[in-house]
Amino acid sequence: MGIGLGILLFAGSWLALSVGAVNLGPRGVWDALWGTSEPMMTVVVRTLRAPRLLLAVTTGAVLAMAGTALQALFRNPLADPALIGVSAGAAVGAAGATVLGPMVLAAAWAVSAAAAPLAAFAGALAAAWILWRVAAQQGRPQVARMLLAGIALNALAGALVGLALYAADNQGLRALTGWMLGSLAGSTWGVVAAPAVLSAAAIVAFWRMSPSLDALLLGDSGARQAGTDPDKLLRQVAGWVALGVGASVAVTGIIGFVGLVVPHALRLLIGPRHRALMPLSGLGGAALLVIADVGARTLLAPAELPVGVLTSLVGAPFFLVLVARSRPGSLS
Repeated sequence: MGIGLGILLFAGSWLALSVGAVNLGPRGVWDALWGTSEPMMTVVVRTLRAPRLLLAVTTGAVLAMAGTALQALFRNPLADPALIGVSAGAAVGAAGATVLGPMVLAAAWAVSAAAAPLAAFAGALAAAWILWRVAAQQGRPQVARMLLAGIALNALAGALVGLALYAADNQGLRALTGWMLGSLAGSTWGVVAAPAVLSAAAIVAFWRMSPSLDALLLGDSGARQAGTDPDKLLRQVAGWVALGVGASVAVTGIIGFVGLVVPHALRLLIGPRHRALMPLSGLGGAALLVIADVGARTLLAPAELPVGVLTSLVGAPFFLVLVARSRPGSLS
């Protein structure tokens, strides 16, 4: 399974570097990477497509691995990163920067290209902090309270984003709508560097949590007997989801179903052991988003589809099939 997903990711990555407004063959990509092709081809591959590919790989991997961790934490295969309000908080931050930034702050940096991602990341961290404050009861976090707080945060964020859309001018409305649909367009090394580093750190952290997540399958008392502190694990999962997913979503916008479909499908194929499920989810999520981005760039070329729309169009029916074919009681 791991070899197959690795080959799929490699093939998708090579295709992502090859196709676009300028199509290159396999040899053309190789020459561009080594700097032996025409200067324009080198710029296309190294400066335009390579950072976009890196963002797709890290974002897809961190979304899928965060979904895997949250599904183990909530003991529910329907959980995903959007459930706890991190994505919704990022949407509020992006909406505030896009709509209110030009009106409130006149400085040039306030309306720069970096304003919306930075505000989105701040919104994701703020949502995670509120979630934690509400979920903690007498100093100990409660999974049920976290779930309910996430539902409330999503509802509140939806209302705030709706107000921002209502108040936005045409330019702000288009920018915010495009961000909420999810896209990897405009990726440069300067834009993707920080999110890629934070996502990579979260990927490593989720991978190292695998033994503890396996112990959590035994229940809280069983996990403690196995040497795992469920409260500490809850704090670690929530923190890394906020950092990793928040950083990625701040740049890409809302990309749905990657963190839901990938771990759920792999769990049906290989079982619930996180030592195998977690790294395979990272590979599967990265491969899915890379291939989806290739489709977003090429299906309606020269126009570009929002990749979040494409993942939802593919992921929602696929997930319905998974749910329909699941065993009775397996989703509870």
